[in-house]
Amino acid sequence: MATPLKVQSQKKPPLAPTFVRVPLRDLLNLPNSLTLLRLFSIPLFLGLLGYRHYRAALWVFGFAALTDSLDGTVARWFDARTELGSFLDPFADKLMLVSAFVVLTMDGDFPPWLFGIVIIRDVIIVFGYFLVVFLTGERIPVRPSYIGKASTFFQLSCVVAALMRLDDVSPDYFNYLLYTTASSTALSGVHYIYRGLEILFYREPGMFE
Repeated sequence: MATPLKVQSQKKPPLAPTFVRVPLRDLLNLPNSLTLLRLFSIPLFLGLLGYRHYRAALWVFGFAALTDSLDGTVARWFDARTELGSFLDPFADKLMLVSAFVVLTMDGDFPPWLFGIVIIRDVIIVFGYFLVVFLTGERIPVRPSYIGKASTFFQLSCVVAALMRLDDVSPDYFNYLLYTTASSTALSGVHYIYRGLEILFYREPGMFE
């Protein structure tokens, strides 16, 4: 009796990754356009600082802070959140703040220890995020905590108060604001470290939200 021939199953080659082309009008929606406008205002802000036009620099910085509030609100209201926006928004915020802190520290308007705390906290957050992603193999959605939002608010307030002082409007609370900013920034850095360790030990990505 003849044995039936075995049909050898051929493995299908893996499919090549497909890339979805996103229309430009979807990428450059209103929230992302506001974020890009804030990003492009940074050279103007730094130029005004360099030429000692402090009042104009204050207006530009205030405009940037306003667009920061608007782009997130518009994205939530109209459900227009994109991957590009989730990357550009914090990048533009951090670039504006760090640029302001660098220039104002070099000019002696901020003490170096405050600049050191702000930079060390940001380095810890970025390094810790990539370390968690590397060790867990998961993309962790990072959203700022309430402490992180408070520290950003105080950092923005510090820049505004410093520009007001340079424009001969000296707030009496400036020194207290410096110490409050340093404390909230350091506390938020410790809090982010704590949440990162929770992810590593308990492997719960939701802990980072």
